[in-house]
Parts: sequence; structure tokens; C-alpha cells
Amino acid sequence: MGIFGAMITAVSGLRAESSALEHISDNIANTRTAGFKRTETSFSNLIINSEPRNLRGGGVTGYSRSTNQIQGDVQSSDISTYMAIKGDGYFMVEERVSDSDGQPVFLNVDRYTRRGDFDLDKNGYLVNGAGYYLKGLAIDPTTGNPSGSQAEPIKVNNDFLPARASTQITYKANLASTPKTANYDEGVANSELLDPSAFASDPTVSGTGTIAASDQELFLNSSVSGGAITLYDSTGAPVNVQIRWAKIDSVNNGGTDTWEAFYLTDGNATGAATAWQNMGQTYTFGANGQLSPAVSSVDVTNLTVNGTNLGTIRLNHGSNSLTQFADSNGVSKVTDISQDGYASGELSAVGISSDGRVVGTYTNGQSLELYEVQLVSFNADESLQKLSGGAYAETRDSGSAILGAQGAVVGQALEGSNADIADEFTKLIVTQQAYAAGTRIVTTSDDMLKEALAMKR
Repeated sequence: MGIFGAMITAVSGLRAESSALEHISDNIANTRTAGFKRTETSFSNLIINSEPRNLRGGGVTGYSRSTNQIQGDVQSSDISTYMAIKGDGYFMVEERVSDSDGQPVFLNVDRYTRRGDFDLDKNGYLVNGAGYYLKGLAIDPTTGNPSGSQAEPIKVNNDFLPARASTQITYKANLASTPKTANYDEGVANSELLDPSAFASDPTVSGTGTIAASDQELFLNSSVSGGAITLYDSTGAPVNVQIRWAKIDSVNNGGTDTWEAFYLTDGNATGAATAWQNMGQTYTFGANGQLSPAVSSVDVTNLTVNGTNLGTIRLNHGSNSLTQFADSNGVSKVTDISQDGYASGELSAVGISSDGRVVGTYTNGQSLELYEVQLVSFNADESLQKLSGGAYAETRDSGSAILGAQGAVVGQALEGSNADIADEFTKLIVTQQAYAAGTRIVTTSDDMLKEALAMKR
């Protein structure tokens, strides 16, 4: 039995090394496959029941061991929809089983992968190079939060982004304590101030004061520019709003430092028609250059420019963001002017944000979060069932998918294979030597049997 036992043990070693060679071959073949996880070969010895002082070899068996938890190199990509997972986790994906009316029909069974070479197909779905469709949660555009709890195949529509009417302006600036208007003369006291009595009607009445077209030149010479901004009406049509500031009183005049803001309501007005409209707030500054009392926001009612009524627009100044400090140039220096409206826009690009959300970029300059890419984890990653295309199916031993993996999605990047050619070639040399040694056991056992049989002759 000893010789036959040695031969059988050697054969089991040959089988185990053959399995190892198969795994090495697969690893080398997939060194450039995105998200591929190499397969290791583990060996386990077999023992035949025997006495401690008369041990008999039983052989060896080889079995595969996954390396799903070992990270591959993350490399940047020029493709905006590619994504990689850094750390723990898997993408949720779907398999297509057929088509109906040009649209894919899905298996409705979750699969999992780390292969992130997703790109848009003709229907707007994100599909990776192996044909798996990425799943995620749709984002509510109003709240910015996921709108449901059930992930679905991500489909990006080419619909126009509707226009949004402007409702508020963020405005921050410093008004020079001595505005150097066109009328300003250093040798003439109070020449920097706007004189209400010089106008056909008092323009300094907050909210109702106006500047007639016939007084427009006088107003321009008595005020300083406050910048301009484009607002949008409900159809997305642009409306240019020009702002000017006029100082109407000062400490040097025996009063307080007081300003009024105006906007151009009709650039084509003539005669007695209104050209500029008071914005409805008197701004008073203390000796420290801060507003006193504070004005954090102003509602400009029925803001109308060249016949287009934008309704009530809120002018937001924030806290201590509108000041009156000395400025050698004598101008109003605007530090922030922005608004919340936009025209309609067409989808121009799709990318992945830093927090793992699919973001659409539109021709109107807006970006809209469309889907949240969810990662899942497993209690026993190594027990997942491998599928073609770098995907996995859950098994009884792996446990069910757990939402909220600790890994992070990296946009415009791709995780490479975790198989290393140098390491695989090293294992190949060891496997080849072990296999060759096993064949020597077989041939030696055969020679010994021949000698045993030759004794009868």
C-alpha cells in the first residue's frame, strides 16, 4: 500500500497544482480588467486514519479563495461617468434579459460589482463595459434628498431643465463714505449729496420716489453705480437690472449718513415718464461704518424693467455685509451680487460628484443632482458567487446586502485589477516546480512497482 499510497498522494498534488495554474492563468488574463479581483489557491492536507507512530499520507486538495476585500489601484479617467470605489462596498447593478419597444427589460434581481466603467447608452442608462446597469435612488430636485428607498436603474433624461424665475438677489457692497459723483467738488461742502429739491418730484421718498426721464442726467451726476445683474422672469427671459446709490444726507451736513438705492425701470423713458425707481429702503450708517439700524434684507415690490414685471424681489444683504467705509476712489465696491433664477437649459453633460451623486450639467450653466449612487456591503464578501463580467450574486454564506457601505465613490476614476503580473509569475514558477516534483513521485513509484514485479522472474 505504501507505493500505491505515494502515487495517489502525488496525483492529488498534481490536481491541486493544476487548479493553482488555472487560477494563475485567470489572474494574468485579467490584469487589465477593471474591478477584477484575483483568485488565490489555498491548499489543505488530507490525513488517513492512522496511529501517531504510523502516520500515512493522505494527499492534498486545492480550493479557491476570493480577494474581494483587497483594493485595486484607483486611477483617474477622462470619462466623466466613470467611478471607482475607494474602500469597502459594491455598486448595485441590474442584468438586462431582453428588450421591449427599444427599452431594456431587467431581471429584477440585484447583482453587485466594483467595475465602474459606466457610460450612457442610447436610452440614457448608465451601463458598464460588461453590460450591467447601475442602480441608484432618484433625487428630489426641490429638497435635494433621495425621493424613495428602492434603488432603480439610473436613467438620465434629455428633457429641458425648466426656467426658474428670480426671487432674490444677494447683494454685498461698501459705499464710499464720500462718494465721488460727477457733481462732487472737494472745495464745495455737501456736493457729494443728491439734492431732492433739484428734481421734479422728491426721489428720496423710500419705496415711491422716482426719477423722471427729464431728470435722469442730473440723477446720474448725483449718484454712483451699484452694479448690474441679470434676473429671469417665469419664462426664463433675461432682464437686466441696473442699480445706483445716492447719498442724501451726511454727518457733515448736520444729519446722519443716509443712502437710497435705485434701479433702472425704463431705459427708454422720455419726458415726465419714470426712468429710475427707489428700491424702498433708507440705509443709515453709524460712525463705525455699519448700518444703524441693521438691514439684512429688503423686499422690492413689483420690480419692473422695460415693462417686464418680476414681482417681489428680495434684496439680501446678510449680516454686516453692506458698509460705509472710506474709499479713496469714492465709488461703491460690490463684493457679491448674485441671484437664484435661470433660463431653461438643455442637458450638456453628466458626471459624478464627490459625494457619489449623478449630476446633470445644462447649457444654462446649472447643475442638477439626479441620482444618488448607493453602495452595499456584505458580512462575508469572500462567499459571494462570482459571475461573468466582474459581477457577484449574494449567497446564503455571504448574507444579504447591507446598504450604506463605508467606502466612498470617486468620480471620473476607475479601479483596476488587484492582480499583479510579477506576483502571478512568481506563483507560476513555484507551481511549475511543485507540479514537476509531483510527476517525479509518480514516475519513481512506477519504477519501484516494476522492481517489485521483477522479483518473481
